[in-house]
Amino acid sequence: MKVLALKRISRNVARLETAAAFYAAALGCQSFGEAMEDASLAAQLGVTSVRLLRMRLGAQEIELSECVPPGAPYPVSAVANDLRFQHIAVVTADIAAAYAQATAHGAVPITIGGPQQLPDSSGSVIAWKFRDPDGHPLELLQFPKQSAPGFNHTAISVANVEKSIAFYQGLGLTKAEVTLNHGITQDALDGLKGAVADVVALQPPRATPHIELLHYRAPARRAFAGVRAADIAADRVVFVASHAGFRRDPDGHFVVFEPEP
Repeated sequence: MKVLALKRISRNVARLETAAAFYAAALGCQSFGEAMEDASLAAQLGVTSVRLLRMRLGAQEIELSECVPPGAPYPVSAVANDLRFQHIAVVTADIAAAYAQATAHGAVPITIGGPQQLPDSSGSVIAWKFRDPDGHPLELLQFPKQSAPGFNHTAISVANVEKSIAFYQGLGLTKAEVTLNHGITQDALDGLKGAVADVVALQPPRATPHIELLHYRAPARRAFAGVRAADIAADRVVFVASHAGFRRDPDGHFVVFEPEP
């Protein structure tokens, strides 16, 4: 199996209309097409039915899916060093305005003290992490230079960074930037104390959003407690690939492969 591009992030939600309203109002996502039933995805997730809606965020795509029967809700105790953690990082040209818009529409802060200016070693970006109404983590990013709106990457917490790098390189991704993030600003960003994290960017062959691995040296990583495919915490990274498939990475994150049309 070889991937070509990151096509979309697909996340389960408790109520499709509620989630879609939040993503539209808080982030400016725009739906394309109508909500639809997807029997193939329902079979893949092991549920009776799935109703989904696809939304545009800049040039990128986010899919929201409501399962019947519903999976487990997002655990309220899950934090950034929990191995089920996966966020979507959204690019904005004006993080102050985007922060105000998201909070006005119900975003729940993860970051302490509002948007944080990260040091040069972490790219000099301004960042803020938060949760949607279902508990999914997201991040706002403002880069030093103007960047196109959309989502920049999806980040996942991993237990063994070399094992995860090998898995994604085996799919055709290339290791790009590697940083070690720590300090007071990182603690505030993650809502943790004493955070020390290896951050590894993995780029698909095509210039699409990428994956970032978050390997927390501290605090101690928290176990991935048997997340099922229909659970709210079970985000799916959907790649354009040589052929169709469905896998879990070394930490249990869900990876879907779709052939090009």
